[in-house]
Amino acid sequence: MTHKITALIAALFLAAAPAALADDASVSGSLSLDLNTHFISYGADVWSAGDDWQDSLFNPAVDITWDLGNGVSLYTGIWADINDNATDSLGGNFQELDWWFGASFGLVEDLTIDIVFQQWYFASETEGIIDVILAYDAPILAPTLTIHNRIEENGAQKNGTVVDLGISHTIEVEGVSITIPANIAWASDEFHGGRDGFAYACIGLDVSVPLTFIPEELGSWAVHGGVKYWHTDEDVIPGNPEDNFVTGTIGIGTSF
Repeated sequence: MTHKITALIAALFLAAAPAALADDASVSGSLSLDLNTHFISYGADVWSAGDDWQDSLFNPAVDITWDLGNGVSLYTGIWADINDNATDSLGGNFQELDWWFGASFGLVEDLTIDIVFQQWYFASETEGIIDVILAYDAPILAPTLTIHNRIEENGAQKNGTVVDLGISHTIEVEGVSITIPANIAWASDEFHGGRDGFAYACIGLDVSVPLTFIPEELGSWAVHGGVKYWHTDEDVIPGNPEDNFVTGTIGIGTSF
Protein backbone atom coordinates (compact mmCIF):
# COMPACT_ATOMS: atom_id res chain seq x y z
CA MET A 1 0.00 0.00 0.00
CA THR A 2 2.87 2.40 0.83
CA HIS A 3 4.26 2.07 -2.71
CA LYS A 4 0.83 2.84 -4.21
CA ILE A 5 0.50 5.95 -2.04
CA THR A 6 3.97 7.18 -2.96
CA ALA A 7 3.28 6.60 -6.65
CA LEU A 8 -0.01 8.50 -6.49
CA ILE A 9 1.52 11.54 -4.78
CA ALA A 10 4.42 11.54 -7.22
CA ALA A 11 2.01 11.35 -10.15
CA LEU A 12 0.02 14.33 -8.84
CA PHE A 13 3.20 16.39 -8.45
CA LEU A 14 4.42 15.46 -11.93
CA ALA A 15 1.05 16.30 -13.47
CA ALA A 16 1.04 19.70 -11.78
CA ALA A 17 4.74 20.49 -12.35
CA PRO A 18 4.36 22.38 -15.68
CA ALA A 19 1.98 24.86 -14.02
CA ALA A 20 4.40 25.54 -11.17
CA LEU A 21 6.30 27.94 -13.42
CA ALA A 22 3.28 30.20 -13.94
CA ASP A 23 3.73 33.84 -12.91
CA ASP A 24 0.41 33.93 -11.02
CA ALA A 25 1.19 31.05 -8.62
CA SER A 26 0.05 31.77 -5.04
CA VAL A 27 -0.61 30.19 -1.66
CA SER A 28 -3.80 30.44 0.41
CA GLY A 29 -5.33 28.62 3.34
CA SER A 30 -8.22 28.25 5.71
CA LEU A 31 -8.83 27.38 9.35
CA SER A 32 -12.11 26.29 10.95
CA LEU A 33 -13.07 25.48 14.52
CA ASP A 34 -16.44 23.72 14.56
CA LEU A 35 -18.85 22.16 17.03
CA ASN A 36 -21.02 19.43 15.49
CA THR A 37 -23.94 17.44 16.82
CA HIS A 38 -23.05 14.40 14.69
CA PHE A 39 -20.16 12.87 12.77
CA ILE A 40 -21.64 11.69 9.47
CA SER A 41 -19.33 9.77 7.13
CA TYR A 42 -21.00 9.26 3.76
CA GLY A 43 -24.35 8.65 5.43
CA ALA A 44 -23.06 6.62 8.39
CA ASP A 45 -23.85 8.08 11.84
CA VAL A 46 -20.41 7.28 13.28
CA TRP A 47 -21.21 7.91 16.97
CA SER A 48 -24.82 6.65 16.69
CA ALA A 49 -26.21 9.99 17.85
CA GLY A 50 -29.53 9.54 16.05
CA ASP A 51 -31.95 12.21 17.28
CA ASP A 52 -29.67 13.20 20.18
CA TRP A 53 -27.99 16.63 20.15
CA GLN A 54 -26.59 16.32 23.68
CA ASP A 55 -22.94 15.42 23.01
CA SER A 56 -21.17 17.93 20.80
CA LEU A 57 -18.02 17.08 18.83
CA PHE A 58 -15.12 19.49 18.39
CA ASN A 59 -13.81 19.33 14.81
CA PRO A 60 -10.90 21.66 13.95
CA ALA A 61 -9.51 21.68 10.40
CA VAL A 62 -6.79 23.47 8.46
CA ASP A 63 -6.18 23.47 4.70
CA ILE A 64 -3.37 24.91 2.54
CA THR A 65 -3.70 25.41 -1.24
CA TRP A 66 -0.97 26.13 -3.75
CA ASP A 67 -2.56 27.76 -6.81
CA LEU A 68 -0.03 27.05 -9.54
CA GLY A 69 -1.86 28.98 -12.24
CA ASN A 70 -3.12 27.65 -15.54
CA GLY A 71 -6.07 26.03 -13.74
CA VAL A 72 -3.92 23.76 -11.57
CA SER A 73 -3.63 23.67 -7.79
CA LEU A 74 -2.29 21.36 -5.08
CA TYR A 75 -3.70 21.22 -1.58
CA THR A 76 -3.29 19.44 1.73
CA GLY A 77 -4.95 19.58 5.12
CA ILE A 78 -5.95 17.85 8.34
CA TRP A 79 -9.21 17.39 10.25
CA ALA A 80 -9.71 16.06 13.78
CA ASP A 81 -12.60 14.56 15.73
CA ILE A 82 -12.21 15.40 19.43
CA ASN A 83 -14.72 14.07 21.97
CA ASP A 84 -15.09 11.72 24.94
CA ASN A 85 -17.22 9.07 23.21
CA ALA A 86 -14.45 6.46 23.38
CA THR A 87 -11.53 5.79 25.70
CA ASP A 88 -9.16 3.84 23.46
CA SER A 89 -8.25 5.60 20.22
CA LEU A 90 -5.46 8.02 19.29
CA GLY A 91 -4.83 9.32 22.80
CA GLY A 92 -6.78 11.58 25.11
CA ASN A 93 -9.99 12.72 23.44
CA PHE A 94 -8.55 12.56 19.91
CA GLN A 95 -10.77 9.94 18.27
CA GLU A 96 -9.81 10.50 14.62
CA LEU A 97 -7.28 12.44 12.58
CA ASP A 98 -7.70 12.72 8.80
CA TRP A 99 -5.01 13.90 6.40
CA TRP A 100 -5.44 14.56 2.69
CA PHE A 101 -3.40 15.58 -0.32
CA GLY A 102 -5.04 16.50 -3.61
CA ALA A 103 -4.63 18.11 -7.00
CA SER A 104 -7.20 20.09 -8.95
CA PHE A 105 -7.13 20.52 -12.72
CA GLY A 106 -9.27 22.84 -14.82
CA LEU A 107 -10.73 20.88 -17.75
CA VAL A 108 -12.73 23.61 -19.44
CA GLU A 109 -14.15 26.89 -18.18
CA ASP A 110 -15.67 26.41 -14.69
CA LEU A 111 -15.25 22.60 -14.85
CA THR A 112 -12.60 20.97 -12.65
CA ILE A 113 -11.50 17.48 -11.69
CA ASP A 114 -9.85 16.74 -8.36
CA ILE A 115 -7.92 13.65 -7.34
CA VAL A 116 -7.55 13.40 -3.56
CA PHE A 117 -5.66 10.84 -1.49
CA GLN A 118 -6.70 10.57 2.17
CA GLN A 119 -5.54 8.71 5.28
CA TRP A 120 -8.07 8.48 8.13
CA TYR A 121 -6.49 7.45 11.46
CA PHE A 122 -8.89 6.05 14.08
CA ALA A 123 -9.33 3.03 16.37
CA SER A 124 -5.53 2.56 16.27
CA GLU A 125 -5.70 1.72 12.54
CA THR A 126 -5.85 3.51 9.19
CA GLU A 127 -8.46 3.81 6.46
CA GLY A 128 -7.18 4.74 3.00
CA ILE A 129 -9.27 6.74 0.52
CA ILE A 130 -8.95 7.99 -3.05
CA ASP A 131 -11.61 10.47 -4.18
CA VAL A 132 -12.27 11.62 -7.73
CA ILE A 133 -14.38 14.79 -7.81
CA LEU A 134 -15.92 16.55 -10.81
CA ALA A 135 -17.26 20.04 -10.08
CA TYR A 136 -18.96 22.59 -12.30
CA ASP A 137 -19.01 26.14 -10.89
CA ALA A 138 -22.39 27.07 -12.32
CA PRO A 139 -24.17 30.25 -11.13
CA ILE A 140 -27.14 28.08 -10.11
CA LEU A 141 -27.03 24.61 -8.50
CA ALA A 142 -23.23 24.13 -8.98
CA PRO A 143 -23.28 20.32 -9.42
CA THR A 144 -20.57 18.00 -8.10
CA LEU A 145 -19.93 14.30 -8.60
CA THR A 146 -17.78 12.57 -5.99
CA ILE A 147 -16.54 9.02 -6.49
CA HIS A 148 -15.36 8.03 -3.01
CA ASN A 149 -13.17 4.90 -3.03
CA ARG A 150 -12.04 3.06 0.10
CA ILE A 151 -8.77 1.35 -0.85
CA GLU A 152 -7.47 0.43 2.62
CA GLU A 153 -9.80 -1.23 5.13
CA ASN A 154 -9.88 -0.41 8.84
CA GLY A 155 -10.99 -3.30 11.05
CA ALA A 156 -14.17 -4.95 9.78
CA GLN A 157 -14.61 -2.52 6.89
CA LYS A 158 -14.78 -3.66 3.27
CA ASN A 159 -13.19 -1.82 0.38
CA GLY A 160 -15.72 -0.26 -1.95
CA THR A 161 -17.20 2.89 -3.44
CA VAL A 162 -19.80 5.56 -2.72
CA VAL A 163 -21.00 7.74 -5.59
CA ASP A 164 -22.33 11.08 -4.35
CA LEU A 165 -24.16 13.59 -6.60
CA GLY A 166 -24.48 17.03 -5.07
CA ILE A 167 -25.91 20.43 -5.92
CA SER A 168 -25.82 23.71 -4.05
CA HIS A 169 -26.91 27.30 -4.45
CA THR A 170 -25.50 30.32 -2.62
CA ILE A 171 -26.89 33.82 -2.30
CA GLU A 172 -25.38 36.89 -0.65
CA VAL A 173 -27.57 39.19 1.42
CA GLU A 174 -25.74 42.26 2.74
CA GLY A 175 -22.51 40.31 3.14
CA VAL A 176 -24.18 37.26 4.68
CA SER A 177 -23.70 34.05 2.67
CA ILE A 178 -26.64 31.61 2.57
CA THR A 179 -26.15 28.19 0.98
CA ILE A 180 -28.61 25.37 0.32
CA PRO A 181 -26.76 22.08 -0.38
CA ALA A 182 -28.38 18.77 -1.36
CA ASN A 183 -26.89 15.34 -2.02
CA ILE A 184 -27.96 11.86 -3.05
CA ALA A 185 -25.66 8.83 -2.99
CA TRP A 186 -25.30 5.14 -3.79
CA ALA A 187 -22.94 2.68 -2.05
CA SER A 188 -21.37 -0.59 -3.13
CA ASP A 189 -22.11 -3.87 -1.36
CA GLU A 190 -20.81 -4.04 2.25
CA PHE A 191 -19.34 -0.50 2.14
CA HIS A 192 -21.39 0.34 5.24
CA GLY A 193 -21.94 -3.27 6.27
CA GLY A 194 -25.15 -3.65 4.25
CA ARG A 195 -26.22 -4.29 0.69
CA ASP A 196 -25.52 -2.09 -2.32
CA GLY A 197 -27.87 0.59 -3.66
CA PHE A 198 -29.31 3.92 -2.59
CA ALA A 199 -27.51 4.98 0.60
CA TYR A 200 -28.70 8.45 1.58
CA ALA A 201 -30.15 11.79 0.58
CA CYS A 202 -29.76 15.05 2.48
CA ILE A 203 -30.57 18.74 2.22
CA GLY A 204 -29.32 21.59 4.38
CA LEU A 205 -29.15 25.28 5.10
CA ASP A 206 -25.80 26.93 5.87
CA VAL A 207 -25.20 30.55 6.87
CA SER A 208 -21.90 32.42 7.11
CA VAL A 209 -21.63 35.89 8.70
CA PRO A 210 -18.38 37.84 8.21
CA LEU A 211 -16.71 39.35 11.28
CA THR A 212 -15.92 42.71 9.74
CA PHE A 213 -14.55 44.17 12.99
CA ILE A 214 -11.45 41.94 12.72
CA PRO A 215 -8.65 43.68 10.75
CA GLU A 216 -8.11 42.25 7.24
CA GLU A 217 -4.43 41.63 7.95
CA LEU A 218 -5.54 38.97 10.46
CA GLY A 219 -7.52 37.10 7.80
CA SER A 220 -11.13 37.01 6.63
CA TRP A 221 -12.97 35.71 9.69
CA ALA A 222 -16.59 34.55 9.76
CA VAL A 223 -19.05 32.77 12.03
CA HIS A 224 -20.85 29.92 10.29
CA GLY A 225 -23.54 27.42 11.14
CA GLY A 226 -26.22 25.24 9.65
CA VAL A 227 -28.61 22.32 9.87
CA LYS A 228 -29.04 19.31 7.59
CA TYR A 229 -31.80 16.73 7.23
CA TRP A 230 -30.69 13.17 6.38
CA HIS A 231 -32.62 10.20 5.04
CA THR A 232 -30.65 6.94 4.99
CA ASP A 233 -31.49 3.41 3.87
CA GLU A 234 -31.40 0.85 6.70
CA ASP A 235 -30.51 -2.01 4.34
CA VAL A 236 -27.46 -0.17 2.96
CA ILE A 237 -26.43 1.56 6.22
CA PRO A 238 -27.74 -0.82 8.90
CA GLY A 239 -25.69 0.67 11.73
CA ASN A 240 -27.58 3.97 11.95
CA PRO A 241 -29.90 4.13 14.98
CA GLU A 242 -32.34 6.30 13.00
CA ASP A 243 -33.03 6.38 9.27
CA ASN A 244 -34.16 10.03 9.40
CA PHE A 245 -32.42 12.63 11.53
CA VAL A 246 -31.22 16.24 11.62
CA THR A 247 -27.65 17.38 12.27
CA GLY A 248 -26.35 20.78 13.31
CA THR A 249 -23.08 22.69 13.24
CA ILE A 250 -21.70 26.03 14.42
CA GLY A 251 -18.20 27.36 14.21
CA ILE A 252 -15.74 30.11 13.42
CA GLY A 253 -13.20 30.19 10.63
CA THR A 254 -10.82 32.28 8.61
CA SER A 255 -9.25 32.28 5.17
CA PHE A 256 -5.87 33.78 4.37
